[in-house]
Amino acid sequence: MLYKSQIVSIFLISSFGMAACTPPTQVAQVTTRAEIPSTEHHNQPIEPTPSFYDEEYAEVEIGPFEDGKMWTLDNIPVDYMRDTHGVEADSAWIAKARLGALRLGSFCSASFVSEKGLVMTNHHCARDSITEVERDGESLLDNGFYAKDDSLERSVAGLYVEQLIQIDDVSEEVLNAAADVIGAGPQAEARRKRAEAIERRNNTRLAASDSTLRAEVVNLYSGGRYALYTYKKYADVRLVFAPELAVGYFGGDTDNFTYPRHTFDASFFRVWSESAPLNTPDYFRWEIDGASEGESVFVVGNPGSTSRLSTVSQLEYRRNTEYPAMLEILSDRIAVMEQYVENEAITADSFDVRNDLMTAMNMQKSYDGEYKGLLYGDVLSRTYSSEIYLRNRLAENDSLDQIYGKVWDDIKLIQKSKRASSAKAGAFYHFLNPAVSSHVLTRALYGYVYTLLRQRGAPPEQLKGIYDEGLAITSWPKALEKEIIERRIRDLSTYLGDSDPTMKRLLKGVTIEQLADSVAMYTALTDTAAFRVMLDDNYLASGDVTVVLISAIAPLYFTLDQELQALGDQEQLFVSRLAGAEFALNGDAAPPDATFTLRIADGIVSSYNQSGTIVPAFTTLEGAFELAETRSEETEWQLPERWKASSVDRSIPFNLVSTNDITGGNSGSPLLNADLEVVGLIFDGNLESLPNEFVYSDKQARAISVDSRAILALLENVYEADRIVAEIIQ
Repeated sequence: MLYKSQIVSIFLISSFGMAACTPPTQVAQVTTRAEIPSTEHHNQPIEPTPSFYDEEYAEVEIGPFEDGKMWTLDNIPVDYMRDTHGVEADSAWIAKARLGALRLGSFCSASFVSEKGLVMTNHHCARDSITEVERDGESLLDNGFYAKDDSLERSVAGLYVEQLIQIDDVSEEVLNAAADVIGAGPQAEARRKRAEAIERRNNTRLAASDSTLRAEVVNLYSGGRYALYTYKKYADVRLVFAPELAVGYFGGDTDNFTYPRHTFDASFFRVWSESAPLNTPDYFRWEIDGASEGESVFVVGNPGSTSRLSTVSQLEYRRNTEYPAMLEILSDRIAVMEQYVENEAITADSFDVRNDLMTAMNMQKSYDGEYKGLLYGDVLSRTYSSEIYLRNRLAENDSLDQIYGKVWDDIKLIQKSKRASSAKAGAFYHFLNPAVSSHVLTRALYGYVYTLLRQRGAPPEQLKGIYDEGLAITSWPKALEKEIIERRIRDLSTYLGDSDPTMKRLLKGVTIEQLADSVAMYTALTDTAAFRVMLDDNYLASGDVTVVLISAIAPLYFTLDQELQALGDQEQLFVSRLAGAEFALNGDAAPPDATFTLRIADGIVSSYNQSGTIVPAFTTLEGAFELAETRSEETEWQLPERWKASSVDRSIPFNLVSTNDITGGNSGSPLLNADLEVVGLIFDGNLESLPNEFVYSDKQARAISVDSRAILALLENVYEADRIVAEIIQ
């Protein structure tokens, strides 16, 4: 999921990773190594300084789409679309794609699929909403939900969708704000402040005419371009249909990020307006015949983040330092949560721990796939070759080489500084990740910051943001909190050492286990209402047992965060220069890195070769029934009784794969044909797609969708959801 926080910055990048829903909004990056749609390969040798790289890399051919195909809706390569897919991507076609697509909350994608505001997205994007609307005695995750008429659709508190209305270029104003500023940090701050001012100015203007409109300034091309995105927000969103978790997550963690797949990862909501279903002309019609292998298809959604301008030294840092530490902590927390869910299933479900566990396991598998791509794949060789090519081109122009030629050396020096900081910073990886971190310690940190800032007279809007975020944190069972808090204190001990002043202050006269037990058993922060009272009064004066603990940890946390933020500002300045070099040579021919903003990605439905075996483009419903029979003793492959009793045609295509460029945040995106009709629903990528975080490839990497034909057949023949079927095929 994508998470944003008012109180942390750099640690969020290390705390949250790309999941099937989306990942954190990170620095927007881009590389434009070859102009589109040229397919020329570049292999011009260069002799880098022998000590520049930590190891030697083979030079390989690089193609025209190293940067991927996540096109912004205001910069679609029209000629390429026509020549490759036979699509006339004119203004009407682009507007239809833009207005039919939606952003679901701050974590997934979705789309309008009927004129009555029906919204399609994934089951895994709807899990929290499903438990949110659950009533006493129900178990909607296990049993599913279907509203047989509009009046039975259930409103989901806090859920919203956003529709992108307009895109305006504000690059000149933002960049000019830092033109005369000296220093990486001050320059970054000047740009941030000007972007915020543009947002405030436009939001004030929009609010005067329509309270449902809002503006957001988006950083693209590593600060090479800034765009003002105007959204229409729909806040009355109601659950219409969700299948059982058993089929929405069929195959469980074992099948996650794999293919072939047989998963009904779909759900439907509805947008209401003025106490009636929304009447909208902006929706995607349904193609009842689906798609065929080799057919051009398009994904319109909100990819969360990619890192395709990363240099070799940055990738070496992530491979050698960041990923191992993050994966180690994730693995430890997941083991604790798995044991708790197994031993305390009823209590775990009442606190929604099962959903958190699935999110954490998804994150772990995603990180692991990216990590292995750096360890064993050709990502570093391709990145190395791209650097060679770009440095060669710069060397041909003395003025450009003087401006940009040393940027790789500068970025590498930053990595050395980051490695030095990581000796302590690793203690805080995932500290505010709600899927695996202590909710008590998270609340305590919010209480600490909110109280101090209120005492110092912080602006009301800043205080409100922290207050609201803090209260949005849910509660966990005390027994689980004890285990997780103990693990966090052990992390601090491992990274800081027992002789560190912070550890001495924490463990004065007690063991780690005793401290964790005392905090979990006696804090009032396991209760939301009690936490609200502390925020309203004075958390630091509350006498809660967490106050001493967080007062010891927080200063170190924010000291390290400031240190990493300063390094991050310097790194961003150099990455912006690298993007500037790309711009100087190629302009905006390639798309920018993902920023959880609307993109359209082209591709084709395609099988692929895996170790000499052709993996088919489609699976069928029959495959799900066969798996349920052959693996009947395993809970991950259990089909609901209504499936077994149904007369659904098992030969119907169920899941399919395509070469579209996606990442976390694209979950719930519609898969569309050239006429922008629904032929599928994106829900995942295969394992081979995970290294696309760094360099795009469509050799084996595939996006996975639920086939439009299977969605119709299951709605009609298994769930008897005739009114939904009639609505989407009319």
